[in-house]
Amino acid sequence: MTEFAERGSRNTKDLGRTTIADGVVAKIAFLAAGDVEGVHALGSGLSRSVGALRKRVPGGTTATHGVKVEVGEKQAAVDLDIVVEYGEVIPEVGAAVRENVISSVERMTGLEVVEVNIAVSDVRLPDEEEEEPERVR
Repeated sequence: MTEFAERGSRNTKDLGRTTIADGVVAKIAFLAAGDVEGVHALGSGLSRSVGALRKRVPGGTTATHGVKVEVGEKQAAVDLDIVVEYGEVIPEVGAAVRENVISSVERMTGLEVVEVNIAVSDVRLPDEEEEEPERVR
């Protein structure tokens, strides 16, 4: 066996630490929840407006409104605030969101997701227009 192959087969798990910021888990959860059929948006109307404003400001952060996380060394918990499309079966949407968030966070981070709490804050009616926040000048 070559020296390279021997070195490559070492168990590197014990040679350092990888930490994952709360914001990373929040982004993954935000995107995973938003990918579920029947989810119109995340966050309450006010938090969505603030998030839209933040995106427009140069250097503004990517919004993860409607998502709160607690991240430990090996586990994570996620709280979501979602808006569901009218006509969807809310418990089914909630179950699909929970499943997609758990799957995505665990796959991408290696953390065990111990809970995903979902609060449905609104239902979007078909004829409702999305409120646009005032433009930043």
